[in-house]
Amino acid sequence: MKSYREEIWFNTKTRRAYINISDQVQKIIDQSGIKEGLCLVNAMHITASVYINDDEDGLLQDYDDWLEKLAPHEPISKYRHNNTGEDNADAHLKRQIMGREVVVAITNGKLDFGPWEQIFYGEFDGRRRKRVLVKVMGE
Repeated sequence: MKSYREEIWFNTKTRRAYINISDQVQKIIDQSGIKEGLCLVNAMHITASVYINDDEDGLLQDYDDWLEKLAPHEPISKYRHNNTGEDNADAHLKRQIMGREVVVAITNGKLDFGPWEQIFYGEFDGRRRKRVLVKVMGE
């Protein structure tokens, strides 16, 4: 079995962002030369997420609205974590809801998605440099 590792780096201009990274992940699979196997895509920061869903603007806004209702950024004083001097407790909670990583099958060298599936990077405490690990394993 072969494996290939690469990172994708982000520095969003906004606190929250939802970025379709499917094409970037597919390019990494192409570079790996692996035709059959699995691809792990993992957010390497505790205030960011990787998840799979539909790339539709209304849905992305629905996610953002829903997450902000579940864990609003303000008032920051409502979170004990922020007593440490941080202001990102909400981002930790949003990440927990949206998840840390996804694993997608690779078939004939391509991401083996169901209908409408795409891989997203979800940023909940942006405006600083963060990364996603892509690990491709197989033959």
